[in-house]
Amino acid sequence: MKILIAEDEPLASERLVRLLHLCADDFTILAQTDSVSETVSFLNEGNDPDLLLLDIQLADGKSFSILEQTKTDIPIIFTTAFDEYALKAFKFHSIDYLLKPIQQSELKAALEKFRRTKESKTNASIDILSLKKTLDDLNKKYKYRFVAKAGNKLVFIESTQVAFFYVEGKMVYAVAKTDGKKLLLDSTLDEVENLLDPLLFFRISRKFIVAASAISEVKGNVANMEVKPSVTTDMELTVSRERAAQFKQWLDQ
Repeated sequence: MKILIAEDEPLASERLVRLLHLCADDFTILAQTDSVSETVSFLNEGNDPDLLLLDIQLADGKSFSILEQTKTDIPIIFTTAFDEYALKAFKFHSIDYLLKPIQQSELKAALEKFRRTKESKTNASIDILSLKKTLDDLNKKYKYRFVAKAGNKLVFIESTQVAFFYVEGKMVYAVAKTDGKKLLLDSTLDEVENLLDPLLFFRISRKFIVAASAISEVKGNVANMEVKPSVTTDMELTVSRERAAQFKQWLDQ
């Protein structure tokens, strides 16, 4: 197994090499690079590693640029300083993502996953555009609280305290997790959707956006799926057919 390591922090690179020796004995390190430009040059010179270990942020830019400039289909394990919550969003884009400081058990599991992928000849190519969008989403600042109307008063509700949003006529409401109270918002449902963290909220139809933390049960199948929220409501939160498959995938993150 021939490995290329791209890491701009010397201590992190040294630690990664030590861990590799603890996890496997069937590998050769072809090179250790610390920048996008150096890594691109190495790959374009005809070197052909079996596996890339890439830090997301290198000295001269993000390692996604390497993929764009070389069009490589070499399997990749990314290393990242993103927090563990963000890490889950990346998992399906590569062989694996490892959170710094990298642990021996996690590296070993990632290498075993690489071997299984190689043996099964599974396509390990990277969807660069999708990967970059995921990173952009993680850097995006999402709405923390909403101003809502309650009678003649203005009140505040934090996004994390909303069970679901819905539209009725031209009015958009937030339903509180605690008591099911409906609060009128001065936004369209499309605007609300764009302000919410897509890992925490999902638009199941043109009428409803649900919070993952407020889903108590999901009934039915793709053709007839209904969400039961944790708050009492007489509304039926039906998942539209065209969103059902994506909704199931979102639930499984």
